[in-house]
Amino acid sequence: MKFEIEGLEAFAKALDDAASGGLQEQYTLWLEAVGMEFLDLIQDEIIRTGTVDTRRLLNSFTKGDSDGVWEMHEGGLSLLIGSNVNYAAYANFGHMQDRRWVPGHWNSDRFVYEPGAKTGMMLTEKWVEGSHYWDNAFAIFGKIFEKSLDRKLQEWLDAHF
Repeated sequence: MKFEIEGLEAFAKALDDAASGGLQEQYTLWLEAVGMEFLDLIQDEIIRTGTVDTRRLLNSFTKGDSDGVWEMHEGGLSLLIGSNVNYAAYANFGHMQDRRWVPGHWNSDRFVYEPGAKTGMMLTEKWVEGSHYWDNAFAIFGKIFEKSLDRKLQEWLDAHF
């Protein structure tokens, strides 16, 4: 007696492809796309929250920026995203602004910085609330990531099995 299971050869080949890197390659491409989406969310939140920025912070959340962090690890199965801009964490979490003398003078309602001036103004210490741009982006991303992963796994299963 001979038993044949229709599609068994194709199933075995799909498993073999997955084991030899087919799935990992697809996952790496998907993870990179998801990472780009996360960078967009962070930039959107920096803009939406009005985070004080000289464009350096915003630009650091771009793949390939010299101040940005974009590192693929474990053969493309892990992605590290961040910023090396020194004020990124302060802008997100908040910080204590200390007391400092700033030399210069007032011109109408605008202060003009003038190094070495005998006049100036004293800045006093106060808490500066962070905008929580990263926290907001991460919360939004968390809601869409799980659905995206489920959808991608289902696409792979449908295509290969």
